[in-house]
Amino acid sequence: MTVTDNVHLHEINKFGSLAERWWDTSGEFKTLHDINPLRIRFIQEHAEINGKRIVDVGCGGGILSEGLAKNGADMLGIDLSEELIDIADLHGLESGINAHYRKISAEALADEQPEGFDHVTCMEMLEHVPDPASIVRACAKLVKPGGTVFFSTLNRKPKAYLLAIVAAEYVLRMLPKGTHDFKTFIKPSELSRWARETGLELQSMAGIEYNPLTKRFSLGKDIDVNYLAAFKRVD
Repeated sequence: MTVTDNVHLHEINKFGSLAERWWDTSGEFKTLHDINPLRIRFIQEHAEINGKRIVDVGCGGGILSEGLAKNGADMLGIDLSEELIDIADLHGLESGINAHYRKISAEALADEQPEGFDHVTCMEMLEHVPDPASIVRACAKLVKPGGTVFFSTLNRKPKAYLLAIVAAEYVLRMLPKGTHDFKTFIKPSELSRWARETGLELQSMAGIEYNPLTKRFSLGKDIDVNYLAAFKRVD
């Protein structure tokens, strides 16, 4: 890792220290496991993934990467946490699902393999880096013309603070305390502007909604808290 990498070291260390519990479906990352089928469904609604080369930027321990590989994608997951890459590799061996992983930044991979991927995913990661616009630029560079880039992040609205931090981290304890920092949340208008500046055109947005009574997540139209976005590279 170099001093120029677009990364908060404390974020890498925070998530890396939890690597061994990444695949515990009832542990700290239960929420990621619960929403993964929704993320995959959203991706499949906007892109053909079977046989397609896809890179998952900020792949963590490989939950989304494995899910997409299981659905036929030729997957590469990248992350800057050595611990998370190791866990992703290990779980792939245990599950028999063939996804590949590398410790490399999105920017470095974009320089190495421009237009190298049919589609790009970057989920729950933009709010954890110093310069999210740089990640958006790298994702746009990584995808082939006509390909789709998928993001998910948190909206910088009071409702998101109440539900994603106060409720999820402190009241319901669905996430580890300190997982999110409200000031790093990203408004859809900001994400859309960064995307437009790199030749990405918005296709669709959807919200991930949580029902505390049924304890289930669903896709909906409310993008005030956690939202997914699909952008197509048009040039």
